[in-house]
Amino acid sequence: MAAAATLRVTINGEAREIGGDLSLLALLAELNLDNRRIAVERNLEIVPRSAYGQTVLAEGDRLEIVNFVGGGDHREPQDDGWTVAGRTFQSRLIIGTGKYRDYAQNAAALVASGAEIVTVAVRRVNLSDPAQPKLTDFIDPSRYTYLPNTAGCYTAQDAVRTLRLAREAGGWTLVKLEVLGDRKTLYPDMVETLKAAEALIADGFQVMVYCSDDPLMCQRLEEIGCAAIMPLAAPIGSGLGVQNPINIRLIIEQAKVPVLVDAGVGTASDASIAMELGCDGVLMNTAIAEAQDPVLMAHAMRHAVIAGRQAYKAGRMPKKRYADPSSPLAGLI
Repeated sequence: MAAAATLRVTINGEAREIGGDLSLLALLAELNLDNRRIAVERNLEIVPRSAYGQTVLAEGDRLEIVNFVGGGDHREPQDDGWTVAGRTFQSRLIIGTGKYRDYAQNAAALVASGAEIVTVAVRRVNLSDPAQPKLTDFIDPSRYTYLPNTAGCYTAQDAVRTLRLAREAGGWTLVKLEVLGDRKTLYPDMVETLKAAEALIADGFQVMVYCSDDPLMCQRLEEIGCAAIMPLAAPIGSGLGVQNPINIRLIIEQAKVPVLVDAGVGTASDASIAMELGCDGVLMNTAIAEAQDPVLMAHAMRHAVIAGRQAYKAGRMPKKRYADPSSPLAGLI
């Protein structure tokens, strides 16, 4: 039987007609896409990059094609470093890649922050303009650690699917999991978060998990094998700072894996407070990206995290009810 002259397929949610008897590799070439930094899902199954040439498309196929989007080597020595999933980093600040004016501003803020890890979202490839600037053009994934996240996912199934595509696109297995409960508060849905974490860990991922500031739930996440616990300071993007320091401290005291405050930081003092509580690090995006001068704020956050860590290690003075003079009273004139 002769091959169909054309086939109707759906690519990234858009119905298209393509030539019959066309391989996936040939389709990507027609779309001017570089297959080295993308992942392809065909009918809900990830297609290994090695199989692109042998995968012949059929009538009714549904394809999802994704890559990473956003949401200097001159680094000052910062402190003793920290380790997650067997990887050691000097900077305890992680920044996001969303909300910036453009990728160039994002890259400049990253250098100013001294961060070594950036969170990246997984989104559909722009088929109408595949030559548009990409995050990887400005932030080199061989120089910085990309931390794929599941921003915008509201079910465990969607989160797991997203991170499997991320692994196929870039080979990353250290990931940030977040499963949101509703669009108003963006609080985590902890039931779905647990389901997704269990599935991802069983599939070989090292999971850093965004979660509520419930010490018991955080303990459960650690018990199932999460690589890092990331309780929120306040709602995502709110800039309210650490709202529940008592619970954050309890989470830190019981944890045997890194604890990082994730979400709600608004300014440098918020980052210092999180670090003074004993957090291993702080993750932020909006606090830098929506500052009037994002690059300057990134620089401030860099020093705030260092100062907070050093204050925690130094041990603060005890709080007292009454004044205690600094100068000795003996020999007073």
